Amino acid sequence: LFFIFIITCGGGPALLFVKVSHGKEEGRRFYACSACRDRKDCNFFQWEDEKVSETRLAAREEYNRNHQPPFTHRQNVERYKNFVLLPLSKRKFCQECQQLLLPAEWEKHSSHQILCDISTAQLRSPSQLLYPLENKKTNAQYLFADRSCRFLLDLIISLGFRRVLCVGTPRLHEMIQSKASQEEDFRVRSLLLDIDFRYSQFYTEDEFCHYNMFNHYFFEIHVVDAEFFIMVTDPPFGGLVEALASSFKKLMAMWKETEKEGYENPEMPMFWIFPYFFESRILEFFPSFSMMDYQVDYDNHALYKHGKTGRRQSPVRIFTNLSPSMIILPVEEGYRFCAICQRYVSSGNQHCEICNSCTSKDGRQWKHCVLCKKCVKPSWFHCNNCNCCALQNHTCEKTDAGCFVCGKAGHKRSTCPSLSRTRTSCQ
Repeated sequence: LFFIFIITCGGGPALLFVKVSHGKEEGRRFYACSACRDRKDCNFFQWEDEKVSETRLAAREEYNRNHQPPFTHRQNVERYKNFVLLPLSKRKFCQECQQLLLPAEWEKHSSHQILCDISTAQLRSPSQLLYPLENKKTNAQYLFADRSCRFLLDLIISLGFRRVLCVGTPRLHEMIQSKASQEEDFRVRSLLLDIDFRYSQFYTEDEFCHYNMFNHYFFEIHVVDAEFFIMVTDPPFGGLVEALASSFKKLMAMWKETEKEGYENPEMPMFWIFPYFFESRILEFFPSFSMMDYQVDYDNHALYKHGKTGRRQSPVRIFTNLSPSMIILPVEEGYRFCAICQRYVSSGNQHCEICNSCTSKDGRQWKHCVLCKKCVKPSWFHCNNCNCCALQNHTCEKTDAGCFVCGKAGHKRSTCPSLSRTRTSCQ
């Protein structure tokens, strides 16, 4: 995939992808929605070389208009001011429309499921009032558990940061906002960038921006104060790393323009929350990043929970460009400091003298394979056919079937030289 922002859909500028056919070196390029991989959520599709009729363009514009939010952010801010002035008995929230209701709108929503007596505490915690968007191919809005949220905030404070850019982390943002409104000596401030426009009902234009992190698109005109000191992002795990990295680099460039004299960091400090098995992809775009052992868990995810064992434990980690020695993990949860690696690791992550590193990625103790010259998972064994370690009952890669892209044997699609050439030419 590559990023040429010309054609738009409901999610803003579309991305340019390549469709590769089996046995063919050249692929055909097409535009599709940057945020939705499921055509049911956004059916936008257009071949790059396709000529679109005026009728189809008009229909597309009409579709986009019909799928706009009912109110602008500025209108939502005014509505919120009127809503908080209402007595508790008149504060209503439509669960079907996910909207705060003013008295004049009650009749229109009379057949809907209504939540009454909305308290100030509920307004300060919108992520608990709103239904999470859990389509894995679109929003995948999994929310930090209180444990992880408090750890991140405590870590940010201990590192001395006072301004936080929350990209797709609404629960961290609301914790900061809630503390700032209740504690006079609390000095941390935050700005939320999120594709979920429902949050505009609860935050001012200085606190929230409607933003698509897959194409660096702001849906409304905002004067964004780029003078933030650390960025925390928790993208959908089904998101394309290339697109995310492109947007994050642009946010870093915004920060660079407002960098204070004497600040030593060459790039904006950042916490990228993502599963550990994307480590190589993230390091490809951000070589200065390293992965921490801390397990991030979520309230509304069945599997991503801290404290579970084996495959059911959370695979989500923190990737950061800060020095690993600065990230202190909670000893009471079993993390310990490795004096050789100069970083905190999980209790099962034992230092390998051959690799000279604490090599485990998933919390279990890994074993060193002399033939592979690296540590591997404890359930893996060296396969002489594949010439690498894998599960004992795996299917060997050395079969008669060739590469999906070029049809030749000896390599997989992800390492196909033809695909690399196609990517370079598209860029």
